Amino acid sequence: MTATDRHTTIAALRSNYDGFLLDAYGVLLDKHRAMPGAIALIDGLTRDDYPWLVVTNSASRLPETLSTEFADLGLRVPPERILTSGALLADRQLTGDLSGMTAVVLGPAESVTYAARAGVTVLPLSDDVDADALIVADQKAVRWPEHMNQALSMMIRRLDADRPLRLMLCNPDLIYPVSSGRFGFTAGGLATMLEAVLHERWPHAGLHFQRLGKPNPAIFEAATRRLGVRRPIMIGDQLGTDIAGAAAAAIDSALVGTGLAPAAAAAIGGITPTWMLPKLL
Repeated sequence: MTATDRHTTIAALRSNYDGFLLDAYGVLLDKHRAMPGAIALIDGLTRDDYPWLVVTNSASRLPETLSTEFADLGLRVPPERILTSGALLADRQLTGDLSGMTAVVLGPAESVTYAARAGVTVLPLSDDVDADALIVADQKAVRWPEHMNQALSMMIRRLDADRPLRLMLCNPDLIYPVSSGRFGFTAGGLATMLEAVLHERWPHAGLHFQRLGKPNPAIFEAATRRLGVRRPIMIGDQLGTDIAGAAAAAIDSALVGTGLAPAAAAAIGGITPTWMLPKLL
């Protein structure tokens, strides 16, 4: 099947799938506006009571905050229609019961709120902090290198003493585009640095961060459970997160033509979407 043969429309997808999982940035909006067709798409799905959910790797902003930001651009997306990687900290099927656990959280204030909503007691970073878990949520508000050094030191102290330490990563993305030709590290990049120490210092221990967000299947499985559907489709703009993650979760996908991955790159690295969606509507 050629790329042209895989071209589809929203109407065709609605006929063949029982729910939509929608990426936010690159599909519904960018930093400044709603994407063409996004407002009509959301309004139509809501009006027809068609199951849909926004699935995003955000762990720095709560669903309530995101909902307000979307509304400012004309997108009516209530908080209960948003599943973030940060919210998965409270999903006991994925992380277990974190109630009563102490943790250090790398990320801004709303990242701390995610952990608190999961029942975690968050301890402030300090040179001698000791906690049951290290949660890498987001790069925002992380002071370099002070906070990373403090988190690293706590990690080594506990593991050298053969004490348990939960390691959780909300957003596995390694980098993000800042502007044309400029990039920055994300939470996934910070966690990868810490994992490099783990693998060098304890090479046979199998220590690693539990990854919650895209492209790991966990967030797709949680989204499917929340929607209560059997055959959803992921509509995204990034091959490495949206499309690859859906494939890992055995979910079909559609790559939009308005996001980060151009149609010509739709099979790079062996990652191929089920469908190509040139436009939303």
